Amino acid sequence: MRRLALLVFDEVKLLDVAGPSEVFAEANRFGADYRLVLCSVGGRDVSSSTGMRIPVDADVADTGPLDTALVMGGDVFPAHAVPPELAEAARTIAGRAKRIASICTGSFVLAAAGLLDGRRATTHWQHAATLARAHPAIQVEPDAIFVEDGPVFTSAGVAAGIDLALALVERDHGPELARRVARSLVVFLQRPGGQSQFSPSLRGPAPKTPPLRAVCDAVAADPAGDHSLPKLAARAGLSTRHLTRLFQEELGTTPAKYVELIRFDAAKSLLDAGHPVTATAYASGFGSAESLRRVFVQHTGVSPRAYQQRFQTSRRT
Repeated sequence: MRRLALLVFDEVKLLDVAGPSEVFAEANRFGADYRLVLCSVGGRDVSSSTGMRIPVDADVADTGPLDTALVMGGDVFPAHAVPPELAEAARTIAGRAKRIASICTGSFVLAAAGLLDGRRATTHWQHAATLARAHPAIQVEPDAIFVEDGPVFTSAGVAAGIDLALALVERDHGPELARRVARSLVVFLQRPGGQSQFSPSLRGPAPKTPPLRAVCDAVAADPAGDHSLPKLAARAGLSTRHLTRLFQEELGTTPAKYVELIRFDAAKSLLDAGHPVTATAYASGFGSAESLRRVFVQHTGVSPRAYQQRFQTSRRT
């Protein structure tokens, strides 16, 4: 028997709770023996992100020895600070467990409890940079679906909790049982690619310097155009060295990398709209399907065709 405690709180993401719970329950059908206990501060029932009430089995103080402690996430983090009593609850169950894991923004709870300091970790792609800024002692891996660092596991956003739960089942009972669970639930045992396939490439504020802003606008308006460094510098009326320095200071990247990301986002939009891979490569400025494939694999871990199949519409025309 393996005892698992799931730490929940008001506004917890319902799928963060339900997804992993279903994995462990399905594993029991194939011979595992997981015993799940939902716990909260004070043992109070909680309200989920959908408004659905979640009955709680126990107060955090009464969970007893555990094999695994899982801390759920919710949209409340990182918009609001983790309450001290919730961080203390995470420390409490972590002290009773052989391993601890977080789902999605549950990583912010572990971070507030000091349980991720000096470790590698991940969270939802939208909040990875925030986690890294708020907790510089954590080595945040923004593209990972889940991260294992010793006895501490963290997962990416929402449905990635299913991936993490399958990984825990595999470590407990081996790949064959985990594979049977994945097949039964109709999910990947190991999802191809990382979080980048779900996230926009370019994030952050617009450039402040007018010449740099004009250059960026021109690239965005015509991704397939000639955007060599001399051409960009001439458009800005700056030397290539000065323009390169502005890109680094304001955008944290090089002109070439910025152009590549603009073209990459343009290619994703064209693929989303159903355009063929070769036509997309030319229209977005990559010049060939092979060049587009190399960039796609570098950024997302999957090919353009695999990405298109994954996100194509379910409608039939």
